Amino acid sequence: MVHPLLFLQFFRKLLEPLHISEAGVDAIAYTWLIIVFLLIVSLIATKALKAVPTGMQNFMEVVVGGIENMVEETMGEKGRPYFPLIATLALFVLVSNLIGLIPGFFPPTANLNTTAACAIIVFLSTHVVGIKKHGFHYLQHFMGPIWWLAPLMFFIEIIGHLSRPLSLSLRLFGNMNGHELVLMIFFALAPFLVPLPMMLMGVLVSFIQAFVFMLLAMIYIQGSLEEAH
Repeated sequence: MVHPLLFLQFFRKLLEPLHISEAGVDAIAYTWLIIVFLLIVSLIATKALKAVPTGMQNFMEVVVGGIENMVEETMGEKGRPYFPLIATLALFVLVSNLIGLIPGFFPPTANLNTTAACAIIVFLSTHVVGIKKHGFHYLQHFMGPIWWLAPLMFFIEIIGHLSRPLSLSLRLFGNMNGHELVLMIFFALAPFLVPLPMMLMGVLVSFIQAFVFMLLAMIYIQGSLEEAH
């Protein structure tokens, strides 16, 4: 069966030798589509910057300014260097969630591979930031405040840190995949009555999940910046 979106067919043919599942290839295709979309929006917004912003520049300044305020309120001034990472993840996750509301499109965040990739980026960034900030003393974050409990605390902390990418990826994947399944079921049962309220719920879910992912990323990175006690 020929898919109505030709770019999906292109990616399926391109990645066919890798024997990736159709769902996985579709997630990769939509991910690249979103990357290109965000790149185009960025170029349009910054093409002719004005002192008094209008159009796309005005819209993006509001969006980026809102994210920047959240980063400062959550992490303080020390979180400013990590604003580009947080903002990129937030915008990518948000657009990935919202694209599923377009008929015929599927959100890449409803695929576990996509959410796991984002979660791993947060996980690695957290520890790279911690090591860069504290050096060898970063290990004290895993030892706890009481020296004779250090071996036990180290084991517990390692489990806690390893569970973070699992929790981040499964939470986002579960919510977005569950929403898509519910949406498909309701569309099959009542295609003419359900769309509007379900679309509104989809927008709400998309924003909430993007916010939660961004908030947890900020909390994890902030934790790695703090001094161990």
